[in-house]
Amino acid sequence: MKTWLMCILLGIFSVCSLTGCETMEGFGRDVEKTGDKIEDAADR
Repeated sequence: MKTWLMCILLGIFSVCSLTGCETMEGFGRDVEKTGDKIEDAADR
């Protein structure tokens, strides 16, 4: 019983970790786009 519980918890943790990485990557892209727009506005 403990083995199944550990496998399930490990699976849930893995999925959450991968989802978190994708979310942070997307957030980084959004911040970069915002910075680019600010630079473009400052160049005008």
